[in-house]
Amino acid sequence: MPNGIKKSDLPSKLCPACQRPFTWRKKWARDWQNVVYCSDACRKKR
Repeated sequence: MPNGIKKSDLPSKLCPACQRPFTWRKKWARDWQNVVYCSDACRKKR
């Protein structure tokens, strides 16, 4: 990454629908505390 942060150092969470870990994305920067599911498919599946 251009600013020197490794992907392995980014925060991650566990998706309750598929039980897979997912990492922080820039589009979730403002709302990371409220992100629960890794994708729209998992959100619909809940």
